[in-house]
Order: sequence, then C-alpha cells, then structure tokens
Amino acid sequence: MDNEPVKPNRRSQRRDCRTCAIQFLYQWEANRPEELLDSLRVFLEDQEEERAYYAFAESLILGVIQHIDQIDNEISQYASNWKLERIAKVDLAILRLALFELHHRSDIPPIVTINEAIDLGKTFSDTDSKRFINGILDQVKNTIQRPLRKANHEE
Repeated sequence: MDNEPVKPNRRSQRRDCRTCAIQFLYQWEANRPEELLDSLRVFLEDQEEERAYYAFAESLILGVIQHIDQIDNEISQYASNWKLERIAKVDLAILRLALFELHHRSDIPPIVTINEAIDLGKTFSDTDSKRFINGILDQVKNTIQRPLRKANHEE
C-alpha cells in the first residue's frame, strides 16, 4: 500500500549527536584526557555511524569544554544548595550541553534545547533528574534575550 504509516521510532541525527555528546562529556568528566582531540577522535570513530555523522556532536563537545568555566558557574548559581560534585555526572553532562546550546547556539530554539535535555535526562538518569534538569533550565530560560521558539539562522 502507498499509505504506509510513518515509523514512530525514526532516528534523529541531532538526537544521536546529543546522545553521543552526553556520553563523551560524562566520560570526560570522569577521566579528563591529556590529549582532548585524540580522545575525541577515538571516541567518535568507535561510534555506530561514520565520524562525519557526528560533526554536530563534535562541535557541541568542543563548545562545552571551551566554555566549561562559565557553564559550571551558571549551573552552580542556579543549583542552590548543590555543589557540582554532588550533581549526578550524567545530569551534569546534560546540563552542560544544554547551557552551551542556550548561550552559544542561537541556531537552535531554546525550547528545543530544553526539551532535548529533559528527554536525555529521562533516558540516561532517574526520575528526579527530569525535575532537577527542568528546574535549572527553566531559570536559565528566563534570562535568555531571544525568542524561545525560534532559531536565529543568521549565524
């Protein structure tokens, strides 16, 4: 038949890349390599798809690490009564990725970033993580000076 339904489990390259980025950032936090680019290359070459497929992931990972001090300061600011060391490492990786996107990737609508972060929390962490991640990102969202549902394609 010509009217076959769309498969609901259709893979999203961007979701795959965010998942890959979370996994690398989690690993990076646990054991920071001396040679970041070599470590990243090996990690990406070990993935399911060709390395080129993960170009978005690579840009996210490098961006998070480049801005890690600013990102961690902001997480600390909004995670009242929580030191970074106490935040579950997977939640920290998700928050770092989301804050990088919110502040440095205006080509991605903030609402998309927040929804993706919450979904990643559901996938990789426990039930309380969704609320924790959402609580921090909701506070950050209130400081963003651009439309929440639109991307800026001028970059």
